[in-house]
Amino acid sequence: MAKIGPIYRLYEQRLTADLDVERLPHHIGVLVDGNRRWAKQFGGSTEDGHRAGAEKIIEFLGWCRDLEIPVVTLYVLSTENLKRPAAELEPLLEIITGLTRRLQEERICQVQPVGTLDLLPESLRDRLERLRTITQDNPGPHLNIAVGYGGRQEIVDAVKEIFTGALDRGEDMRELVESLSADHISEHLYTRGQPDPDLLIRTSGEQRLSGFLMWQSAYSEYYFCEALWPDFRHVDFLRALRDYASRKRRFGG
Repeated sequence: MAKIGPIYRLYEQRLTADLDVERLPHHIGVLVDGNRRWAKQFGGSTEDGHRAGAEKIIEFLGWCRDLEIPVVTLYVLSTENLKRPAAELEPLLEIITGLTRRLQEERICQVQPVGTLDLLPESLRDRLERLRTITQDNPGPHLNIAVGYGGRQEIVDAVKEIFTGALDRGEDMRELVESLSADHISEHLYTRGQPDPDLLIRTSGEQRLSGFLMWQSAYSEYYFCEALWPDFRHVDFLRALRDYASRKRRFGG
């Protein structure tokens, strides 16, 4: 890790002091993008990039804990990523497994896996489910770790759950169709019961959401950062929070 100089520290302290704690987001979503490009800069492997990205996740959660951010959602592995060649996918799944161990050891958040967990290898799926139970009483933010996640699939799963539940209860399908509402779907998403994200951050300079929290982000504020995820610094995070606090949210108005 590069040595942090006094000027950086001073700037960091100033940004922190200037934050309006009353205007901090309650739910932050992050697309942790740029691990491969980061590793390529240094002649490293894809695995090197993902390992560095996993370490950054632990550091980032510490920042959120210190600022008392209640909910964090991290986009770690998409359903599209699961279609990658085995030679690339298997090391990535091992790194995610290692991340779950670190999350258990660090005890800095309560973990909730979100995604189509049935698509994951059984060992990782079981590990994530155990982590949910093990960390449920931890201090710090509630972490939704999106693994095997796809925004479209989340909406499809929500609708399926609504109709399957109605069928099991013997309800009239036509009445259900007529009464179906946006709130009804929200109540069956992976993040049900949680506030929608106030702020979505994407690193690496890409300016798209790639299906991340498609339903929940209807009124979110977006912040795109040029830094690759392993290079994402505390000051980058503080700048994102400062930018968010300066905006006048319209919620579609």
